[in-house]
Amino acid sequence: MSNANGWNVAGQTSAAQTAVYPLGPLPASALQGVRTRRMTAILLDLILISFVSVGLFLVLGVLTLGLAWLLLPPLFPFVAFFYNGLTISGWRHATPGMKAMDLEMRLVNGAPVPFLYAAVHAVLFYVSWMFPPIFLFSLLSSDKRCLHDILAGVIVLRRA
Repeated sequence: MSNANGWNVAGQTSAAQTAVYPLGPLPASALQGVRTRRMTAILLDLILISFVSVGLFLVLGVLTLGLAWLLLPPLFPFVAFFYNGLTISGWRHATPGMKAMDLEMRLVNGAPVPFLYAAVHAVLFYVSWMFPPIFLFSLLSSDKRCLHDILAGVIVLRRA
C-alpha cells in the first residue's frame, strides 16, 4: 500500500521510484508548498517544545525543591533533540507541527527515517540557526531541500 507520494507504507520503494529520485525530479504534488508549510510547522513545533520544556523545568524544579533549577537551563536543546528524533522516527514520520501541515520526512530512498538520522537532522537544523543565510540554499535546490536536509540524507514531502 502506498501513500499519495508513491512511497510504500512499509517504507520500501519500487525499482521505478528508486530510479526517479535522487536522479530525477519528484512529482510536483509531493513538493508543492513545502517551504511555506515547513516554516509554519517549525513555528508550531517550537511553541510545543517551549511548552514541554517549561513544564518539565517546573515539574523537575518542584520535585527537587528548587535544586534542579540551577542545573536545568540547557533543558530546551535536550527536549528539542528527543522531540525531533522520536517524532520523526515514529510511525507518523513527522513532528506534530509537520503533521498539522501535511508533511512527512523520509530518507532520500523513501525509507522511514531512523532515530539517529532524525536526531542528527535536528542538531544540524538548530546549528543552521546560527547562520541564517544557509536557509536560502532551499531556494536554489530543485527539490526544496535545505542544506541540513542534504547533509542528513532526508527529504520533506507533502503527505497528501
